[in-house]
Amino acid sequence: MSTHVSPGSDAGQPVGPVGEPRWLCADEQQAWRAWLYSTLLLQDRLDRELTHATGISHAYYEILVNLSEVPERRLRMSELADRCLSSRSRLSHAVSRLEERGWVRRQVCPDDGRGQLAVLTDEGFAALEAAAPVHVESVRTHLFDQLSPEQVEAMRDLGETLLRHLDPH
Repeated sequence: MSTHVSPGSDAGQPVGPVGEPRWLCADEQQAWRAWLYSTLLLQDRLDRELTHATGISHAYYEILVNLSEVPERRLRMSELADRCLSSRSRLSHAVSRLEERGWVRRQVCPDDGRGQLAVLTDEGFAALEAAAPVHVESVRTHLFDQLSPEQVEAMRDLGETLLRHLDPH
């Protein structure tokens, strides 16, 4: 994920013939690395705190959240994988672990009989309800408490701009 400043950059502007990479200027490089590293550190901190306090990894928490937010608390496995930005095989493995805990069960899709649904159980919903306060406090402490209201607004604007560009939904 490394990018670099073109050695020939003048006044922070990318240079080079057509077809050359559009290198980042020094300010862009600094912004990119600060954003990338801070988001990696934040994700790591959220995962460690949630796992330590609840025994639920952030990846499993996201599966439970996604299931909790849909009607009947069930989704096709393929749609759940898409929502979690996960491969189908990785999601299937995670759902197997959640099944072992009694938090999720699989059922055949009644619409076509071929697909499988992941269904959040009452026990899984209770585990999610118990973990949510830990997660939200961690998000508040490590993100929102560090930002001014103006920075929160800028973060929302930045996120929405990137979502419009990147999210196919």
